[in-house]
Amino acid sequence: MIKRFIIAIILLVLVCGGLIGFNLFRAQAIKDFFANMKQPSQAVSTLEVKPGQWLPGVEAIGSARAEDGVNLTFQIDGIVKEILFKPNQHVKKGDLLVQLDDEIQKADLAASKAEAELSEQNYKRAQTLRTQGVGAVSNVDTTAAALSSAKANVAKAQATVDLKRLIAPFSGVIGISRVDIGQFMAPGNVVATLQNVDTMRVDFTVPEQELKNLSIGQEVQIGASAADYAFKGKIIGIDPKIDPASRLVSIQAQVDNSEKSLVPGQFVQVRVVLPEENNVIVLPLTSVVTSLYGDYVFTVVKKEAAKTDAAQAADAPKTDAAATADDLILHQVFVKLGRRTGNNVEVLSGVKEGDIVVTSGQNRLSNGMGAHIDNKVNPADAQKKP
Repeated sequence: MIKRFIIAIILLVLVCGGLIGFNLFRAQAIKDFFANMKQPSQAVSTLEVKPGQWLPGVEAIGSARAEDGVNLTFQIDGIVKEILFKPNQHVKKGDLLVQLDDEIQKADLAASKAEAELSEQNYKRAQTLRTQGVGAVSNVDTTAAALSSAKANVAKAQATVDLKRLIAPFSGVIGISRVDIGQFMAPGNVVATLQNVDTMRVDFTVPEQELKNLSIGQEVQIGASAADYAFKGKIIGIDPKIDPASRLVSIQAQVDNSEKSLVPGQFVQVRVVLPEENNVIVLPLTSVVTSLYGDYVFTVVKKEAAKTDAAQAADAPKTDAAATADDLILHQVFVKLGRRTGNNVEVLSGVKEGDIVVTSGQNRLSNGMGAHIDNKVNPADAQKKP
């Protein structure tokens, strides 16, 4: 009985030990398999680092306005008699736009002219009598003063009549009418807006640190977005005072708008062009990854073993890029960035001339991963296009 019990215990220990050993062996085998498993090669687009020309600039946000632009108003009140323009009509300087009722003012003008004629006749008669020696000098002076006063009244009445007429102060495009025939117009009420859009002015501000880089006549690029600077102009004004609250400087640029593409009040992107610099390393923004530890890029390098094999087989015929794709791995390199413009960024340190930098797909890459180059679709090429 004891012998059977001992045999059962021995068999139980063997079975349990076998199960435990098998599980340990399986776990180690799985661990070794994943540790030695080769990661699949990733297709990446690349760009070779080459120092080149850098066109720095000061970027800002501005607002466009017409070189000549006003809201048309009357200086005196009256009833609208005629509206002689249509919305978006191009008018010339001196054109009559709106006529107020001026019948009373014309009557006053006629009365003033009649008084002026009478005063002139009295003055001439006093001069004649004085020449004949029968008139007093005081009569001549009195009639002369009366004539001057009468002429002044005529000029005043004429000015009042003219104020009933709204005249275009300059050539341009007039907007939508804000008055109707028969409406009473009070002084200061806006009739319409008149804008000369052939030449535009752009107002923008820059930080005070950039003031030393700006000057009158400097080239300015302007566009609806930072990706499309369709207009070119020049700086015509720099405010001599820095805003103490914002520490910004107000700048004004002039832009030719003969195609009427810019509209007064439009939001625009502004870039002041600075002198060109050479031997600057520039990379597209798509190649740079920002993390909590800093900015980095992935470079494509050859394995050390591949370099050794290449040295031993120096006389062997060269193979194409596809045949040597397994020899390429990715290397994570932290970089120090400088100025930015558009879709490009200046690299101050981290990469050097001749390095092959990955330009897309970094979200699925890791340091040491195998890679093969495929530049059929490369974001860096698209960013080079104007």
